[in-house]
Amino acid sequence: MSHGQEVRAALEQREAALSPFAARSGRSRGRERPEQPSPTRLEFQRDRDRIIHSKSFRRLKNKTHVFIAPTGDHYVTRLTHSLEVAQIGRTIARALNLNEDLTEAISLGHDLGHTPFGHRGEEALSELLPEGFAHNDQSLRVVERLERGGVGLNLTWEVRDGILRHSKARQGVMATESDLPATLEGQIARLADAIAYLNHDIADAIRAGLLADRELPAGVRRTLGDRHSQRIDTLVSDIIDESWAATGRLGTDVTPAIGMSPAVLAATDELREFMFQRVYLWEDAQPQAAVARRLVRFLFEHYLAHPDEMTSDFTLPDDPPWRRSADYIAGMTDTFAIDLGRQLGFET
Repeated sequence: MSHGQEVRAALEQREAALSPFAARSGRSRGRERPEQPSPTRLEFQRDRDRIIHSKSFRRLKNKTHVFIAPTGDHYVTRLTHSLEVAQIGRTIARALNLNEDLTEAISLGHDLGHTPFGHRGEEALSELLPEGFAHNDQSLRVVERLERGGVGLNLTWEVRDGILRHSKARQGVMATESDLPATLEGQIARLADAIAYLNHDIADAIRAGLLADRELPAGVRRTLGDRHSQRIDTLVSDIIDESWAATGRLGTDVTPAIGMSPAVLAATDELREFMFQRVYLWEDAQPQAAVARRLVRFLFEHYLAHPDEMTSDFTLPDDPPWRRSADYIAGMTDTFAIDLGRQLGFET
């Protein structure tokens, strides 16, 4: 005899005990296509599982985060980055008694649409497409339209909203009100993304010989800490403290938000600007970055002229060739794009 109903009732009871400000599966704005509920999982759990089992998630293991074609095994990829974001996000959500499943689903899905070669591929496609290209828009397109042979993953509205709104402006890690995800869990995933990439990119830059810990700005080290673990602990603890109203323990007549204290936010933005100047712009100016951009343009123009050669099920046959070419390339891993370029005669 199945105990599915008993399992689901227990899960719903646990969710009911969350903060009054938490997103709940039972109050979700739903999916584009209605589905029968699962006997053993709530809706945000199902979304997380669908993302983990998707093709686009598996491809993240061979997609660049910052360093193109690194020589060591310990450099961050889009996959390990997404896992770190999920871990940090869940820690914050649990502390604030918010919905961990929703936070994790958004965190794991936020980069599904990222191009090969990191932001170099994104920039190259943005210059080529009539409407531009942004990886957060493409991540949403992946889960809504491209996965599963063109039917998408049919995720809940809350997960899709968090995926779309995870990106941050160059000016700082905090969003303007108009850019905020609709749920507190989405706001957590957005900041967890910044915490993860800033800290693991420091580690990668040190590994590559570009930085030493002592070179980080003195104010950043004083406020956030000298070591990787100290910085993450400071940032996570500060967000929990500043966002405590989200727990509901201060009453329900407040408007909670996920944020940082002024001092920690200023140090984080200073660190982010430092990383742009010392690492991101440096990497962007390296010869391999220029080659990556040229390769993306080469592949785009080739498939624009030869749309029948696209064999991926990550394109929609009724779309115009430029859209199909962009979808095809955005779904490629670094290694697949490089091998394909060689086959087609690309010259480095």
